[in-house]
Amino acid sequence: MEYNGDFKYDLVVGQLGETLIGNLLSNETIEVKFDFGTYRTGNFYIEYESRGIPSGIATTKANYWILIAASESGQRLKSSNEDMQSSDILYAVLISTDRLKKLCREKHFRMNVAGGDNNTSIGVLIKSNVLIE
Repeated sequence: MEYNGDFKYDLVVGQLGETLIGNLLSNETIEVKFDFGTYRTGNFYIEYESRGIPSGIATTKANYWILIAASESGQRLKSSNEDMQSSDILYAVLISTDRLKKLCREKHFRMNVAGGDNNTSIGVLIKSNVLIE
């Protein structure tokens, strides 16, 4: 796209983006996952099995996933049942489920990692920067 410093042009492009995301959010299924370790590790944990049964990415019906890297203070809020603030969200990645599955298979950082509640799940670690390559 060619640079254009005109605010009216930028406004039109921004409104197109808002419409695209609005349509996506209202017409597609989206799974939202918080990861409270990403802020310090740079990895997202993607579960595919829990208690010996396929789960997470292996069974999702969602068309897209939103992976949210939340701050350490967000983790404390989660455990105290207080409301999380938008400032507790460091960044979020919107990715198609098909692309996420492919990246988990081909670009994972580590496989077969225990995690989830009481480490009863198995998943992969994937570097957050891989999701936006």
